Amino acid sequence: MDWTGASAIGWLFDGRRGAADRLIPRWLFLRALGIIYFSAFFSLLFQVRGLIGPAGILPAGNYLQAVAQSLGHWQRWWYAPTLLWFSSGPVMLSVLCWAGMIASVLLLLNLWPRGMLVVCFVCFLSFVSAAQDFSGYQSDGMLLEAGFISLFFAPPGLRPGLDQMYPASRASWFLLQWEWFRIYFQSGAVKLLSGDPEWRHFTAMDEYYQNGPLPTWIGWYVQHLPHWFHASTVYATLALELGLVWMFFLPRRWRVIYFFIVTPWQIGVILTANYTFLNYLVLAMGALLLDDRFAFSSLPARWRQKLVVAVSGAKNGNDADTERSLGSIRAHWNVLKLAASAVMLLWIFYSTTAELLWMFARVPLPTSPIVALEPFRIANQYGLFAVMTRGRYEIEFQGSTDGQNWVTYPFRYKPQAVNQPPGIYAPYQPRFDWNLWFASLGSWREYPIVPNTEARLLSNSQDVLALFADNPFPREPPRQIRAVLWQYWFATIEEKRATGMWWRRQLLGLYAPTLEREPDGQIKVIEWPTVQPRQ
Repeated sequence: MDWTGASAIGWLFDGRRGAADRLIPRWLFLRALGIIYFSAFFSLLFQVRGLIGPAGILPAGNYLQAVAQSLGHWQRWWYAPTLLWFSSGPVMLSVLCWAGMIASVLLLLNLWPRGMLVVCFVCFLSFVSAAQDFSGYQSDGMLLEAGFISLFFAPPGLRPGLDQMYPASRASWFLLQWEWFRIYFQSGAVKLLSGDPEWRHFTAMDEYYQNGPLPTWIGWYVQHLPHWFHASTVYATLALELGLVWMFFLPRRWRVIYFFIVTPWQIGVILTANYTFLNYLVLAMGALLLDDRFAFSSLPARWRQKLVVAVSGAKNGNDADTERSLGSIRAHWNVLKLAASAVMLLWIFYSTTAELLWMFARVPLPTSPIVALEPFRIANQYGLFAVMTRGRYEIEFQGSTDGQNWVTYPFRYKPQAVNQPPGIYAPYQPRFDWNLWFASLGSWREYPIVPNTEARLLSNSQDVLALFADNPFPREPPRQIRAVLWQYWFATIEEKRATGMWWRRQLLGLYAPTLEREPDGQIKVIEWPTVQPRQ
């Protein structure tokens, strides 16, 4: 092959010259991506109005208005790329969710995958860009990055099937695997770079299952295993994230071996903790370690013959020089698409590589390309569990009509009743419950969602009440609302056998100001918090 600049660019970025031996893993990953997108939009459908609607906790309209006042007309679109600039009302929020769900289902059915990926990406980015505190999760960035790269990874056409004539470009394939590699390696690196003694002393997992955002009942049982087990999982985590992950760069056999290591690992994480769609996405990206040869050996015999015919056509189809048969307009259009793909994918690679290097040393590299991509969340730095939480705290909202008797607002997903086992909800993402876990580790001044929720409950906002399991004041709103803080622990096995309780808890005091609604509708503070922020 003549390795001129043009031929090298074509080899890297032209799908027609891509790797023709990985059609099945691509097909599987895109179907899984459709399911993950669906889970994200499905969960938003029931929450988005209470989160960022006009009567929600953090109204998107107020946020966008503040952005518009500080930036120019076109600058605001880049800083906050969202369709909610047109409208941030309940109808528009519902349209985003329904459009995303429909597009994700069509992506799952392999109908116009590139077009459906565009719809999913735009709709999800529109939410993330306007959701403020409700979208500051690494999982959101992971999905947006994988979804954007998949625009170049997916086959063209309305019903492409495996699309043996248009394999995925090598650059897009590598960048998806590069994201997967960074999720693991950067997560391992931050554990050591943070200086957290829990990781250095192999005690990080001793209370991990109890103190995470949304535990599961399986995690309850795992928590009670002996210390040697938890210490060994710390060692295994660091070995997997810092050492074994480099098998990604080794020949095919080693990549397949690593697939069989990380797949059960991710399944174990899914069962013992609710990290929304994060682990499902990482699990799906692991399939990109495989190739068609492995898929053939794993499929039932009755499916193999059909796939052999389809995939063999890919290898033969790539040998034909189809470019000559295209008209001049189509040929120029292909050149423009190739150039755009090269620019965007190289831009993402540069940004993510620079951020990886900066974790270890401040290498003098231009920062403007990285800053320019930040609003779109398509080139991210990852790092999960840099510092382990040393206690479990829960915020609870209570209302009263007389200031003496307080009634609790029950949550849908958060631990609350001590006799209720923690559930398994992922990939469903209850963002309100999730954010309250973060808030419990800090001060109410840092997390306005808590006093804002109190204020909404004083008016019985139906959108916010939908985030709770029930409304204890159905006839009229309470006169006073407060947020108290509890510390929770898993009950011991002996306590559970004797009492049936899954949890123990202790009241620590008032977390946020107690609010009271006056007869004229004004809201005032009648009591200030008594607990200090946790360390």
